[in-house]
Amino acid sequence: MTQDKVLNIYSARHYPTDEVMYSEFTKSTGIKINRVDADDAGILARLKAEGSASPADVILLVDAARLWRAEVDGLFLPVKSARLEEAIPANLRAKPADNGGTAWFGLSTRARVIVYDKMKFSKTDVDSYEKLANVKLKGSLCVRSGSHPYNLSLMGAMIEHLGAQKTEVWLKGLVDNMARSPKGGDTDQIKGVASGECGVALTNSYYLARLMRSAKPEDRAVTEKIGIVFPNQSSWGTHVNVAGGAVARYAKNTDNAVKFLEYLASPSAQNHFANGNNEWPAAKGVSFDNPALKAMTGGSFKSELIPISAVGMNQVKVQQMLDRVGFK
Repeated sequence: MTQDKVLNIYSARHYPTDEVMYSEFTKSTGIKINRVDADDAGILARLKAEGSASPADVILLVDAARLWRAEVDGLFLPVKSARLEEAIPANLRAKPADNGGTAWFGLSTRARVIVYDKMKFSKTDVDSYEKLANVKLKGSLCVRSGSHPYNLSLMGAMIEHLGAQKTEVWLKGLVDNMARSPKGGDTDQIKGVASGECGVALTNSYYLARLMRSAKPEDRAVTEKIGIVFPNQSSWGTHVNVAGGAVARYAKNTDNAVKFLEYLASPSAQNHFANGNNEWPAAKGVSFDNPALKAMTGGSFKSELIPISAVGMNQVKVQQMLDRVGFK
C-alpha cells in the first residue's frame, strides 16, 4: 500500500549541498521527506535490526561494495523503471534480479586518482595504478587504511583487470613503497604530498576538487604543489566508485521511492551532484559546470567499464590478500 505524500530516506550522503535537491523534489511533487542520516555500515545494521518493521523507503549509500552487500543481504527491493534504466549505464547499476528489476542504481561517480610531488616525480612515473608498486617509488607512497571501502573497491577492480595472483603481488609492492603506515583520510594523503612527507598518494577526486574550490588560500596552495593523474588512460581507464540509491526491501511508499530515484537521475539533480558535491554525473549525456572537475581532466577522462557489482564480489578475496601482505 502506498501512502500519498511521504518518503522516508536513510542516507549516508551527509553533504549539506544535497539539501537543495531534497527541497526541489518536495517542491515539484508535494512529497514530504523524512530523513535519517548515518554512515553506510550504520544504515545496513539498522535495516537488518528493523526487518519488516522498517519505515525506510529509500536507501542512499556511498560505495559500490556496500550497495552490493546490501543487495546480497536482501535489504533492497528490485524495481523496474524505464527512466532509470535509460539514464544509468548498465555497468553502474546492479545486475538484473530474477524478477527483471534492478536492486540499486549508481547515481554519481568519484574517480580514484593519483597525486604526486611535482618536484620529485613526473606524470609518467605514476600514470597507472600498477606503477604505484614500482621500486622507483620506494618510501614515497601515502595511503589511508587498506580496508577502507574506497581502497577495497579499487583493489576489487584490480582483481578484475589483473587477476588475483598479480593483484596480490601488486599489493605487496604498495606495502614495500609506503612512506608511513596507512592513516588518516584522503585529504590527509593529499596534504602529505604537498608537505613533502609523501611523494605519491591515492585519493578520491572530490576531495581534491574541494581543496581546489576552497576559499582558504592554504587549501589552494596545497593543490598548486601537486600533480594529478587519472591513471590507466592508455589501458582500461581510471577506477570509479559510485554513490547510489535503492528502494528498501519493506518500503511502504514504493511509488514515491521510485519517483525520487528517477528524480536523482534527472539532469537537474545530476548537475547538482557535480556542482554541489564535486562528483561526476552517473546519468548519460549530462553536462555540468564544475570548474575544478574540468580543470582536473580537461573536461573528460576514460573510466573503467567493468560491472561495478563485481567490485563487491571481490571484497572478501581482497581482505584476505591485505592480511597476507601486511597492508593495514
